Amino acid sequence: MAVARTEQDAARIALACLDLTSLNDGDTDSQVIALCERADGPHGKPAALCVWPHLAQVAVRHAPPGVSVAAVANFPDGSVDTQRALADTLRIVQAGAQEVDVVLPYRALLAGDDKTCAELLRAVRRACEPLTLKAILETGELRERRWMQHAARIALAEGADFLKTSSGKTAVSATPEAARCLLQEIRADARARASVGFKAAGGIRTVADAATYIELVEQALGTAALVPARFRFGASGLLNDIERELGGGAGRAEPDMRY
Repeated sequence: MAVARTEQDAARIALACLDLTSLNDGDTDSQVIALCERADGPHGKPAALCVWPHLAQVAVRHAPPGVSVAAVANFPDGSVDTQRALADTLRIVQAGAQEVDVVLPYRALLAGDDKTCAELLRAVRRACEPLTLKAILETGELRERRWMQHAARIALAEGADFLKTSSGKTAVSATPEAARCLLQEIRADARARASVGFKAAGGIRTVADAATYIELVEQALGTAALVPARFRFGASGLLNDIERELGGGAGRAEPDMRY
């Protein structure tokens, strides 16, 4: 049963579980440093920063204490080029980051090529062990529940630590329907239900948006799963609304980076 909570309660959970993200074309060292500064906010710190592989080292150097660094691999297109995905992953590992967000080759999945999808995830999993691995399933492109379920099962079988909805770069990103599907797959898997996490990414910009996913995770996995080890949001603009809520309506004026 979901716990009744205030908007401020939801804002605190969202902040603690936030992957503060900048994945814009043309991101620079100075922009990542500014992102790191934002992470050291007046109401608490996010779980992680999420950046491009070539900027992971900058984020590691400047991240506030206690804030992890994640970077993306095979992003955003989810190609079938395993060597490219491994090159991204190696760069992330060498930078000293703690987490890898890799895009599953969803077009190959839709074409019936499960083998390529599994092999790419398996290779990335081995290359980044023991870092946290989040599998981006691009549910907005998979569209149908059966494809989301299939992608989730492949990712779980290949050792993903999180199932992530989206890259944030497609027309449809996180949706409650996709979240329910992925959470049900985690819950149905005997190994995953007590350890694998869920990440909602793309288009989540308000505490009210976040509260929907908080409730879904709680319903599927229990209140104990509302922690960074099991639950994340991938967002940039969400921090603005979190700060507005926790600051009594006075959020910062930084622009929304539209992830």
